[in-house]
Amino acid sequence: MGIDDDIRRSARERFGYGELRPGQLEAVRSVLEGRDTLAIMATGSGKSAIYQIAATLLPGPTIVVSPLIALQRDQVEAAEDADTGGAVELNSTLTDAQRQDVLEAVQAHDVEHVLLAPEQLARADTRERLAAAKPSLFVVDEAHCVSQWGHDFRPDYLELPAAIEAVGRPVVLGLTATAAPPVRADVVEALGMRDAAVIVRGFDRPNIWLGVRRFHDAEDKRRALLDRVEELDGPGIVYVATQKDTEAVAEELLARGVEAAAYHGGMAAGRREEAQEAFMRSEGVRVMVATIAFGMGVDKPDVRFVLHHDISESVDAYFQELGRAGRDGEPARAELFYRSEDLGRRRFFASGSVDRAAMERVARVLRAHGEPVDPSELREELSVSRSKLATVVHRLEDAGVVEVQGDGAVAPVRGADLEEGLERAQEAAEDQIAFDKSRVEMMRGYAEHDGCRRAFLLAYFGEEYAPPCGACDVCDAGGGEPEGTPSAWSVGERVEHGEWGEGTVQATDDGILTVVFDRVGYKTLAEEVVEANALLQRLG
Repeated sequence: MGIDDDIRRSARERFGYGELRPGQLEAVRSVLEGRDTLAIMATGSGKSAIYQIAATLLPGPTIVVSPLIALQRDQVEAAEDADTGGAVELNSTLTDAQRQDVLEAVQAHDVEHVLLAPEQLARADTRERLAAAKPSLFVVDEAHCVSQWGHDFRPDYLELPAAIEAVGRPVVLGLTATAAPPVRADVVEALGMRDAAVIVRGFDRPNIWLGVRRFHDAEDKRRALLDRVEELDGPGIVYVATQKDTEAVAEELLARGVEAAAYHGGMAAGRREEAQEAFMRSEGVRVMVATIAFGMGVDKPDVRFVLHHDISESVDAYFQELGRAGRDGEPARAELFYRSEDLGRRRFFASGSVDRAAMERVARVLRAHGEPVDPSELREELSVSRSKLATVVHRLEDAGVVEVQGDGAVAPVRGADLEEGLERAQEAAEDQIAFDKSRVEMMRGYAEHDGCRRAFLLAYFGEEYAPPCGACDVCDAGGGEPEGTPSAWSVGERVEHGEWGEGTVQATDDGILTVVFDRVGYKTLAEEVVEANALLQRLG
């Protein structure tokens, strides 16, 4: 019996899967062959099943890094409902005694999966106990969080490579529902993946109708959104950019007799949990009006619509947010209510800042020590947060000023030119700001696109698609680009795009069009980022 037969048998007998979805078999096979693997599959396509099936066929426990406690608990409960070998969570809600019980269970191989947040792996005792358990698989859920080019970057994820080495360097599996080509490359590099297999499958969600409504007046936009929510049936999510507007929209819907609740990061945790539970159970809350704080781990299969009161920060973020609709495969709706003036807020947040002073301070303190320093000691000495220190250290490491050792300690690089290194780090930070601005412009491109919206989104993620799709506002109006229509740009043509300046359209070996810009410092980034006809059709 071959490896594929073993995988299918485990999926059928242990999990009750009649057949595997596109990408699942390839990803499990890659892991079982000992290859580090990055699986990029659309929301609702069964990413968790990849590590669960692989774990049944590998010796030793599986470590699963998951960013949210709520998401960890959902995965633990799901494991209890299936024949997965059991799962436990390791997080800040546990008492010391409970923590010891969890680690003992893992070390004794009484459970197959241990789910934890990345900051838990910063503890030396945790790494030592997990290493003693000899884990066979290290899973990074929501892997785009490790990438500074990603839309949901989390500095704590930057410490994972050291943690992977500390627990014995098992096979690494990264999972994410959205990752454009530059993010994929950054995840592979940032996690220290070796000979990584990158598997991209199933971005098309044909059951979700896509649309954009454009407005000049803010009041007209708000009124139209409220009207739409009233018209639509079933549970839905309305995404709003600010906490203030989240509360306001929820109140206006309640005044219209719609069972709505607000959800944002400024609310008390208890109130947030109460609202989420009511929505997930469909008890008293039909519509959740939320900021992006209502995101990861939201797995309600019957969400019939996702409306955006405000434009998302990037195509990556928008695709993940709208992907919370229609997970049951039934018809659903994703609609953006758009004013070009709304881009101002997103451009402001994308402007960022370059904290050279913080980078210099960290570098000089490390040089003064002259030897490796534990990050916790460095945080205490500098009085900075874990996330701020992780970001700064990552910048300095990329610039060749410091190095992060296998145990997580940070050391100065002997002989490195500090001024040159700080200059490189500052340039990298400025590149990040420029990239964030470009992502806003790509969202503008989607909102103002006059061709098939599905083709735009899929091209962004590198998937070929021949419009019309028959399930977006443009195609419904007869404006979808017919199959066989040539690209808006031709190879060799010169185009202009904002801060990247002028560039040349080129074709890769697989026929995807790319723009290579002339400005120094952007060439490599632009080669990877500005992929496919989706952006090319909007560049001029």
